[in-house]
Amino acid sequence: MTWVIVLAVLGGLLFPPPHALSHDPDAADLEVPEVDVVSERAVAASSQQFIPDREYLLQPQGRPAQVLRLIPGFIAVEHSGGAGKADQYFLRGFDADHGTDVAFFADGMPINLRAHAHGQGYADLNFIIPETIEGLDVHKGAYLPEHGDFATAGAVNFRTRQVVQEGVVQAAGGQFDTQRYLLLFSPIRDKVRTLIAGEGYYSNGPFQNDNRYFRANLLGKMTMNPLGRDELSVTGTFHKAQWNGSGEIPLRAVADGAIDRFGAIDPSEGGRTIRSTARMNYHYDNPSGGRFFANAYAQYYTFDLYTNFTFFANDPINGDGFHQSDRRVISGGDVGYQQTGRLLGVPSSGTVGVQSRVDDIHARLGPQFRRNPLGTTVDSDILEASYAPFFKAEFQPAPWIRLAGGVRSELFTFNVRNRCETCAVQPGGRTTSGLVLPKANLILGPWAATELFLNYGEGFHSNDARSAAAQAASPLARSKSYEAGLRLRPWGADGLELIATAWQMDLQSELVFVGDEGTTEIRGASRRRGVEFAARGRIWGPFSVNSSVTYTKAEFRNGDAIPLAPEVTAYGALLVKWPEGLTSQLQATYLGVRPLIEDRSAKAPSWIDVDLSERYRLPIKLPHGRMEAFLFIQNLLNTKWEQASFYFASRLCNEAVPVGDIHFVPGTPRMVMGGLAWYF
Repeated sequence: MTWVIVLAVLGGLLFPPPHALSHDPDAADLEVPEVDVVSERAVAASSQQFIPDREYLLQPQGRPAQVLRLIPGFIAVEHSGGAGKADQYFLRGFDADHGTDVAFFADGMPINLRAHAHGQGYADLNFIIPETIEGLDVHKGAYLPEHGDFATAGAVNFRTRQVVQEGVVQAAGGQFDTQRYLLLFSPIRDKVRTLIAGEGYYSNGPFQNDNRYFRANLLGKMTMNPLGRDELSVTGTFHKAQWNGSGEIPLRAVADGAIDRFGAIDPSEGGRTIRSTARMNYHYDNPSGGRFFANAYAQYYTFDLYTNFTFFANDPINGDGFHQSDRRVISGGDVGYQQTGRLLGVPSSGTVGVQSRVDDIHARLGPQFRRNPLGTTVDSDILEASYAPFFKAEFQPAPWIRLAGGVRSELFTFNVRNRCETCAVQPGGRTTSGLVLPKANLILGPWAATELFLNYGEGFHSNDARSAAAQAASPLARSKSYEAGLRLRPWGADGLELIATAWQMDLQSELVFVGDEGTTEIRGASRRRGVEFAARGRIWGPFSVNSSVTYTKAEFRNGDAIPLAPEVTAYGALLVKWPEGLTSQLQATYLGVRPLIEDRSAKAPSWIDVDLSERYRLPIKLPHGRMEAFLFIQNLLNTKWEQASFYFASRLCNEAVPVGDIHFVPGTPRMVMGGLAWYF
């Protein structure tokens, strides 16, 4: 712990508060009553924001990824022909697949999984119970030193509550045999704050091959203040899910009537997963404006996925089904010290800290027929570790100017051991790689309720450990982000907030490890640039809006298109709080045309999805608590749309050779879901 003490001492010397030298150590500590202070959150970039729970709790369907569409330019879709595994994420010209270029956190604990059997940065959010989240911290680009791996396009932190003021028992049901049950309550709310939550979910989906998606979640959290000036929070979660999938079906098979739009070529697809997590968050605030913080986490994870993309292209007898298996234990955390005060008379803040993480992984890939193994293609033990010291500083030399930035260093070690001596592909070996990443932010204003932002930052995503061990390319792909934007509130602090941002991002390498094949694919350097416009807040009386539109141009440096990168995305929501306890929300999500291959000869069509949510406080007098009824209609206009689209070659059982074609996952048709909630 010596180096922790050194960090604290350095912080105090760099930023001494005015009264630090005059403090009387013999003076008695005073008991100060707790005071709630509400203020605007300081941001370093125009694209940075905090999304409070009131903007998404109206939706009762219980899909955590749905709240991401409140982030300008962020789209999340299912792409396995049924719920269960991680969504496909789109942000800032990235088809981030399951999370390669978007970092997700829960109370600071990383969610993305390195060297995952199915895809690098795999981020399954289904272990999160939406009602336990008090808000989302959203950071785009790579401008903050506290964010590292996968935070190229952005980072999202799900912040859980400490308590709920009202317990909740909720039951919901709807079409396609969909059911959801929720329990949420706080047994203790005083000196020790507690939160207990449980969720059960089941749905068959609209598919002819029933999805049979079952999800169970548990969460327990305890928060206390052992020394009065500190806060300790301990959280544990458990998640279990299993599902059937209809896969990505070829357009030609639907067009000629061989299968229905919601049918399947291989009905044996699907999977199962378990995730258990434990995390501890602690901070101590000293009287001189300093804060010591320490956070730790541990996770146990299992994953099995049965998939078949190409059907009979490689094996005309058994088909091309394959099984991906992942077993891992993750541990890590961070520790550091923050000091606020004055440096040479200038209001300042400085933070020094270090983050570490270790993934102990067993990943396997092999062919299968109807979920029965037929052999092994890749079987690896992986030990991947990272260490990241960082420094962050902020200065405000004048009321109208603020400077923020810092530097982050990354050191990765990759150790891969091949467990299959007879496999044709045998990734194995050891390597080490590191980066130094500068960050800089300039904030000007406010003038006339307007702030201007200029940002620069370097980030990265790690490549799969098996790619790193094979020395296919650099283990760490550096990115450079540039951003300029403004935020204004022309109608006052309680009115509409308008945001405009222009940005550019250069990525060193689009190298990916293709978990479906056990091979490395090198796609070269790329450039993405775009603009974002957003408006959110109350417009008049009971009416509030949250809307955004983004335009992106994404290309490889040779001019080729980046497959699946959307050009235009948009989102709009109108929220109305009617009298007599009724609240309504109308939402529309738009995903524009996007190229499916580099030469732009095949494109995925655009789509729009409109949803309606209603929640009504029932005028029923109960001995304890109150009742609410809710209704959710997804795809209100019953639009025929495709959640995910890809272009590759596959072979059906009646075809002589593989055929290049569009393969897609159909979007959900109109779905009605409703239920009751008792608040006690």
